[in-house]
Amino acid sequence: MTEIQIGQAKRARRAYAFDDIAIVPSRRTRDPEEVSTAWQIDAYRFELPVLAAPMDSVMSPATAIALGRHGGLGVLNLEGLWTRYEDPTSLLEEISELRGPAATRRMQEIYTAPVVPELVAERLREIREAGVTVAGSLSPQRTKELAKTVVDAGVDMFVIRGTTVSAEHVSSSSEPLNLKEFIYELDVPVVVGGCATYQAALHLMRTGAAGVLVGFGGGAAHTTRSVLGVAVPMASAVADVAAARRDYLDESGGRYVHVIADGSIGRSGDLAKAIACGADAVMVGSPLARASDAPGKGFHWGAEAHHPDLPRGERVEFGTVGTLEQILFGPSEVADGTMNLIGALRRAMATTGYTDLKEFQRIEVVVQ
Repeated sequence: MTEIQIGQAKRARRAYAFDDIAIVPSRRTRDPEEVSTAWQIDAYRFELPVLAAPMDSVMSPATAIALGRHGGLGVLNLEGLWTRYEDPTSLLEEISELRGPAATRRMQEIYTAPVVPELVAERLREIREAGVTVAGSLSPQRTKELAKTVVDAGVDMFVIRGTTVSAEHVSSSSEPLNLKEFIYELDVPVVVGGCATYQAALHLMRTGAAGVLVGFGGGAAHTTRSVLGVAVPMASAVADVAAARRDYLDESGGRYVHVIADGSIGRSGDLAKAIACGADAVMVGSPLARASDAPGKGFHWGAEAHHPDLPRGERVEFGTVGTLEQILFGPSEVADGTMNLIGALRRAMATTGYTDLKEFQRIEVVVQ
């Protein structure tokens, strides 16, 4: 790839965001009814290539169950309000009413309450009893501490999610999580991320992960770019990680690791572009935060927003546009891609002549 000279001492390569690319129709079209949006990871099959981000504004036990019944996968934040408080309903209401700089300070106070292992187990059991696939998320820092509780509670899929996660974390003050050992010892599939480069993804795949998250998540509520100077143009990142998946498939003798785009998926067109760049599925937050039945009541935030030392996220007000079911399946009452995500994906696939997600990954794209 051609490099660009930033200055005499620094060169860089051009990378592309979803807004920079477009999907090109092929010579064939199909009826949307003939399109399948199903995918499978490990033993679990889902009708929708949608994982809900483990963010308190998006996922409660109730919304995780609802998404599971619709055919997606709800991932509960096991370090969030639902595992710190017996009933966080009033706190969610308070967060939705905060205004100005006080919002960050008050959220930092609310999230100082400790995570209660008994509540972790209780929330996961609640989702399991509803008969849907159970998924929970921990940060790398809390994984060793709570992993046994999570597995004993009957989780089906374990998500380790951070701003950026590597297979080679170095620390002189504490023993880092050994991902390869940890994943090997678990009896459940593990999805881990985020990452943004070919090499980082390849190393995560070699740990035994069933899936890799691409991106930093929480794009709409993130201020990581302005606080840390760290950002990732998602079209290039997904394509790079898809290349790592291809090469690891050869290296491992046929082991397929799923690529899940996590970040900058704000509208239905972004979902289609993510899969066109090579993703098997997407993890979304802001589209689902717009649901009238989402816990955030039209507001959206991630764990970065209440970090005790260096907040690099913010609570964003989106308002609501419809129910969770309408956002997924329509009918849409707006023309901006925030409703009927799955209907739009089906139509994008049908318009370009593809019947399933694996085929759609081969679609031509252009830089705009």
